[in-house]
Amino acid sequence: MIRTSIISPYGPVYEGLATGINLPGTEGAFEVKFNHASLMSMLDIGKVTIRLKDGNDLYFAVNGGFVEVHDNHVMVLAESAEPISKIDVKRAIAAREKANKTIREYKESKVDSAEIAKQELALKRAINRLKLAELK
Repeated sequence: MIRTSIISPYGPVYEGLATGINLPGTEGAFEVKFNHASLMSMLDIGKVTIRLKDGNDLYFAVNGGFVEVHDNHVMVLAESAEPISKIDVKRAIAAREKANKTIREYKESKVDSAEIAKQELALKRAINRLKLAELK
């Protein structure tokens, strides 16, 4: 079994044992299994899947961060993380609509591309949360 920790700036989000953990790496998704080689990797906005011994999976929405794998311990240090059961769908829909509207306005007004990129990240986070909320 693999000791698994997901930690956000607000504190621990998950602590437990897993048979495997699927993570959204910035270079693509990857899975960590028992006796995996040590590594550190950056995480993208996406879904963390924790595979439990009983065959069930737990899902978490993460908004980037890092993962460290060492001696059968996976530590996810996420910018933010939430179990899918706690996703506020109405809030995610509102965030998606706001980001879409702002992106359109910024592009029409020729606003700085860095500001557009911030809104595109907000849109990506909202879409991720909405996709994962469908797994509830």
